[in-house]
Amino acid sequence: MSHPAYGVLRPVSPIASVLLQNNPSTMTLEGTNTWVLQAPGVAGRIVVDPGYALDEHLDVLSGLAGIELIVLTHRHPDHVEAAPVLAERVGAPVRAFDASLCREGDPLGDGDVVRAAGLTLRVTHTPGHTDDSIVLRVDHDDRVHVLTGDTVLGRGTTVLSDLGDYLDSLRILCALPPNTLGLPGHGPELSDLTSTVTEYLRHREQRLDQVRRALRELGDDATARQVVELVYADVDRALWGPAEASVQAQLEYLRSRG
Repeated sequence: MSHPAYGVLRPVSPIASVLLQNNPSTMTLEGTNTWVLQAPGVAGRIVVDPGYALDEHLDVLSGLAGIELIVLTHRHPDHVEAAPVLAERVGAPVRAFDASLCREGDPLGDGDVVRAAGLTLRVTHTPGHTDDSIVLRVDHDDRVHVLTGDTVLGRGTTVLSDLGDYLDSLRILCALPPNTLGLPGHGPELSDLTSTVTEYLRHREQRLDQVRRALRELGDDATARQVVELVYADVDRALWGPAEASVQAQLEYLRSRG
């Protein structure tokens, strides 16, 4: 599914539209997805992850009427940097799992329910990419929507800080209904998030097996870089940096379990 031009708010479902920020990179894919949520016939809006504080992006968001709430899925600057600026411009509170990111709003916790813009958002804490990562579930007209931040991307796999936490988070998401619509922080929307999460789990188990084999060849004290050079030998070297971070998380996971 192709992305829109930068600066264009594109409807994805009756309640969700996406504004793609002009910050493409190997880490952000086409750029950061800012999600705008609004129940049909309701004037209010929720903005999720306003991105970097880039003028063009902020101008589009600031021009949207009725922003009631700004929600952040995790602390990385490509998701949160613009939040205080947008909050000041539109007079809306900012809520996040990390209290230091909040502005005129309470921190979000696992299991919290948030009502705004005619919608009900259910918060699930999903650490692994970061320790403050959350996903947001919104049910509308018999379709489940889940805003995944960087816990699940629209394409490829995410960088991890803690693999054990991440695997636990994926197992929680595996319990979502079939055909859940995934609205990720980067990349295209996912028509069947549950299937994608199942594939993520399978991929992570495969990578763990590859790292185990690499350690048998290199020795148990091998560094993440040495493992990357062996396991990712056929992968573009531009991706070795993110891969090294993921391998480090895998090594910590394996070593913590003997």
